[in-house]
Amino acid sequence: MSAPPEDLAAVWRDPEELRRRLDHAAPLHRRLELTLHRGDDGHEILRPPGLPREAAVLVGLVERRNGPFLLLTTRAAHLRHHAGQVSFPGGRVESSDPDAAAAALREAEEEVGLPPANVRVLGELPPYDTVTGFRIQPVVGWIRPPAAWIPDPLEVADVFEMPLGFVLNLANHRRERRMRDGRMREYWTLPFDGRHVWGATAGIIVNFVRLLHWRP
Repeated sequence: MSAPPEDLAAVWRDPEELRRRLDHAAPLHRRLELTLHRGDDGHEILRPPGLPREAAVLVGLVERRNGPFLLLTTRAAHLRHHAGQVSFPGGRVESSDPDAAAAALREAEEEVGLPPANVRVLGELPPYDTVTGFRIQPVVGWIRPPAAWIPDPLEVADVFEMPLGFVLNLANHRRERRMRDGRMREYWTLPFDGRHVWGATAGIIVNFVRLLHWRP
């Protein structure tokens, strides 16, 4: 398992320090949003016309004896959007959801059987727009894990965990290129254990790491 960089050793196992780091990094949010919208960090700037559809995901840090792990899913192959891709638990914000955090927790319970009472919300990351017309609000939470994940087969093909130490190591953040709509696009990837983490999920992870590294 990867060890965290020395400058992040204090936040490695401490949810309260993670919360403080996210709070202190709030001034960076707007700067990151502008960078994303320019496409400079691999974010695809072509979007469908009209207002984005609001969504929320849980960037969940699972408490384990050897350090926290990110909770991730592989989406079911038959889904309309992002089928078969690695994703955080999440989905559309419904009118009955009081806020993005409530939506993320509701979706996590539906998708992987995570009780909301097992999650301590630590903060939020900058919103992330996708080419499929969603504006995703990432919600960071510290998870006391249940005995086992219970994936919903209608939405989730697989549930797995990625070590936070692996995520914090910038050497694991890679860039790839491909043609889309006649233009060459660059995007972030995090190859992990035979899985290809890319797209919005990789972009949100990169933002999360930038915020943790940032100093005012």
